[in-house]
Amino acid sequence: MNNTAQSLNQITITLPDGSERTYPAGTTGLAIADSIAKSLGKAAIAIEINGDVRDLSRVVEEDAKIRIFKREDDMGLEMIRHDAAHVMAEAVQDLYPGTQVTIGPSIENGFYYDFARNEPFTLEDLPKIEAKMKEIIARGANFEREVWEREDAIEYFTKKGEMYKAELIRDLPGTETITVYRQGDWLDLCRGPHMPTTKHVGTAFKLMKVAGAYWRGDSNKAMLTRIYGTAWRTEADLQAYLTQIEEAEKRDHRKLGKEMDLFHLQDEAQGSVFWHPKGYTIWIALEAYIRRRLTGAGYVEVKTPQLMDAKFWEQSGHWGKYRENMFVVPDVVPNTEEGGKVFKEEPKHFMALKPMNCPAHVQIFKQGIKSYRDLPIRMAEFGCCHRNEAHGALHGLMRVRQFTQDDAHIFCREDQIESESIDFCALLRSIYKDLGFNDLVVKLATRPENRVGTEESWDYAENALRQALDAAGLDYVDAPGDGAFYGPKLEFHIRDAIGRSWTCGTLQLDPNLPERLDANYIGEDGARHRPLMLHRAILGSIERFIGILIENYAGKLPYWLAPVQCVVATITSEADEYAKGLLHELQATGIRAELDIRNEKINYKVREHSLAKVPVMFVVGKREAEEQKVAIRTLGTDQQSVEAFDVALQNIVKACQPPY
Repeated sequence: MNNTAQSLNQITITLPDGSERTYPAGTTGLAIADSIAKSLGKAAIAIEINGDVRDLSRVVEEDAKIRIFKREDDMGLEMIRHDAAHVMAEAVQDLYPGTQVTIGPSIENGFYYDFARNEPFTLEDLPKIEAKMKEIIARGANFEREVWEREDAIEYFTKKGEMYKAELIRDLPGTETITVYRQGDWLDLCRGPHMPTTKHVGTAFKLMKVAGAYWRGDSNKAMLTRIYGTAWRTEADLQAYLTQIEEAEKRDHRKLGKEMDLFHLQDEAQGSVFWHPKGYTIWIALEAYIRRRLTGAGYVEVKTPQLMDAKFWEQSGHWGKYRENMFVVPDVVPNTEEGGKVFKEEPKHFMALKPMNCPAHVQIFKQGIKSYRDLPIRMAEFGCCHRNEAHGALHGLMRVRQFTQDDAHIFCREDQIESESIDFCALLRSIYKDLGFNDLVVKLATRPENRVGTEESWDYAENALRQALDAAGLDYVDAPGDGAFYGPKLEFHIRDAIGRSWTCGTLQLDPNLPERLDANYIGEDGARHRPLMLHRAILGSIERFIGILIENYAGKLPYWLAPVQCVVATITSEADEYAKGLLHELQATGIRAELDIRNEKINYKVREHSLAKVPVMFVVGKREAEEQKVAIRTLGTDQQSVEAFDVALQNIVKACQPPY
């Protein structure tokens, strides 16, 4: 603050464009927005003051850099969803007196609120709650922030019968400011911020489902009812999302996996996949393709143990930073005196199923002396890993406990980071294109709060990745705090056929693990140096990527990935021998073909194989057998064409060729 402003009790406000304005101390965010432009004052919903987002009604007491948020900003959508949760809570308590509200945040695509009620809510209750929400929104009550004394807040909510709210307040740190927000006669405990009125929420929302949820996620505590909703800026956005949800349900890989006989899951092996022959055929084809691409890019392939001593995980940092996600196995030795088994002393004689492959790859790197001339070493593994995911988080192929990564680690010198990163990005983009994904978003995930290494090493690693991205000509956005505990990473987000984003590929620059596991090479100067590690994956979890492929293509996989590429089906038994001969010739050329000579009508056979997403059927009857032809039916069309079998064979062989 300059001396003149100080003498007049003025504050200096710096706008996003760098320009400055002077206001009396205590000016509200809304007044500042109005002063910039009346249209901005009308559109404004919140203000950011020195990085802290606040209600427009809050006053500004000191010099600040500000930003005004409008409904169309990303922050606006988050606030719409947050405020919608409050409106839903008011509607529920208005309709169902005695219901306690607990916690209700905004989440991706919407919001939820957990309620305590003797009789759980059902889907039949949702239309009534939606209607009441629209009434509350139409009233346009102001969101008003109030600061309360801790004991007053506890007493208020206790007397009101809101025991969960009282518990939340008791558990807040002593330094926490207790704030509540009113919307008319109703109020809720909340840090905020909120938009000016309930009317700003709009009516582009829908309540989606109900579910059970334990209080604070603890299975030993009370079961609550969670109501999920989605909220958007416009009705068009809402309808687009609902259409996407409807389409996603049709494409659900669990549903298609059953119809196509690809895999199954069962309770006795939580989070592990039972691959059926057809599903594993997809796996083999995908793995073979990736292996060809890696070989062409100069990678060597290795295989490392599933179970390793705890000392490796202690040295790597996983034991301290990641142990809760690991399956730990006590090492046992025979007790010759008692004829039984006893545990060795912990913790060094505990074993762990590997959650990732990197420490094992370092062990291979350390075998023998490495020279600077040997680098880079690109070490790949289709490594099976285990992570102790919560039961409630498991979801088909998308979230499992046992999975295989197309994992690799590049051991390189500092002067090789940029070229190796550029080459990897080019390889990744080429593979995604081959697999049908052309829409790519890159994020740079920086240092998390829970991490290893020095600040200098993190500064170096983050800057190196930024320089590599710039050199590769890739646009990217920052993802603060989302890096791995051992290094920053690039995240590659692909968009599928119905607009959903999936995080698959990663490139992580790790200056810490080689240091912790004592990896080194002999430099040009004859001294020992630490290599840098680039942890990288393109598909990520192969299980998950297959699930993404199934949903992206709605089961109609590219010919080269289809588990059954062609079915030869007969119209009449008179064509059985001809059909068997066609099958033999198809299989001799490498086509994954099956024979259907069942005594069923051809329309029944067509429907059945269409449901199984077989891309091509060769239908033959007496005439086709006599003329050495086939009637070709392609998945997704009702029409068929008739061709000489030799021509049809050449065409399908060409269509089924895998990329590269």
